Amino acid sequence: MSEKPFLYVVVCAAGVAADVSKLITCAQERDWEVGVIATPVAMNGFFDAAAVESQTGRPIRSAWRAPGDPRPFPAPDAVVVAPATFNTVNKWAAGIADTLALGTLCEAVGLQIPIAVLPCVAGALAAHPAYRDSLTRLRGMGVRFGDPYAGEAEPHGGRPEFGWERALDLLRRE
Repeated sequence: MSEKPFLYVVVCAAGVAADVSKLITCAQERDWEVGVIATPVAMNGFFDAAAVESQTGRPIRSAWRAPGDPRPFPAPDAVVVAPATFNTVNKWAAGIADTLALGTLCEAVGLQIPIAVLPCVAGALAAHPAYRDSLTRLRGMGVRFGDPYAGEAEPHGGRPEFGWERALDLLRRE
């Protein structure tokens, strides 16, 4: 009997991260085992960490493990970054690995692990030349991007739905 494929979900500090459980549910329904890696800032109340740990049955990783400590997750079969912030995208594209989340993303590129990204970047930041260059660089490394999400209010006052399941759809595109 084969094990289920393992998905790393990297969560960044954006308001929409409060609904990351939707992505986890969708992944589990598609027969993935899930482990969550959060940026340090995302751990400061951007999502319900206890609920996510309960849902995945695994601790959330945010800090490096000590030498000799066991690996809490198996190696990933794929990685989803959702929501992906301006800061994370730019640092990742530059090869900066100053957090566990960024180190994991940099390593995943080198290992040629499929990666899907759902950006959540305000329009003004998305217009910055460094961000556009970062997207181009990451795409050149094989990273797959979903439609950008600014999280900005629509004219009627609501916010568009964040397409969590879109990340999993991007992974199927081989």
